[in-house]
Amino acid sequence: MSNHLKKLPLSFYTREDVVLIAKELIGKILVTNFNNQLTSGRIVETEAYAGELDKASHASKGKTERTAVMFGSGGSAYVYLCYGIHQMFNIVTAKEGVPHAILIRAVEPVEGKEIMIERTGKKKWYSTITSGPGRVGKAFGFHTSQCGLLLTGDELFIADDGFRVKEKDIVSSPRIGVDYAGEHAEWHYRFYLKGSKYVSGVKKNK
Repeated sequence: MSNHLKKLPLSFYTREDVVLIAKELIGKILVTNFNNQLTSGRIVETEAYAGELDKASHASKGKTERTAVMFGSGGSAYVYLCYGIHQMFNIVTAKEGVPHAILIRAVEPVEGKEIMIERTGKKKWYSTITSGPGRVGKAFGFHTSQCGLLLTGDELFIADDGFRVKEKDIVSSPRIGVDYAGEHAEWHYRFYLKGSKYVSGVKKNK
């Protein structure tokens, strides 16, 4: 692993502006080291979810057993199961009691490609292997049992390696797959790195 990686402090996550944090995560490095299997990659797509007032957020229905971690202080993992198949990795942000979260939708792999191939059951490398939140969850070894894990340990963290993304290269769009949220589905709370082949889904250029 690069010696230039600097873990983001908890203060990065506990800020109030979830949209700004989602934007600033573009270009940062996601690192997992579960069961001594190291994988890392550059985050190229995120989605912000703004708590109880955001109809697209799980927290819009209040505090439940599943969403309790979202109501904790920022800097921990919220991992949930989607369609009974996909382990979706989210980052809890804001202060305790404010259930903001950011979904990591796509990552450009850096280390551990062979591990990712094995985890995803592929026979060879595909550029789409970490394109989409379900694929990120599988390739990086996420599981709901990791829900609540702090992003300051050695198993899971986000780091800055000095790479800087230009403002003009970060594109915003409405979020994907949240049509049930009505007008909230049209909020430009999704961010992605312009030109990245790892960006997922539709609504790439609007």
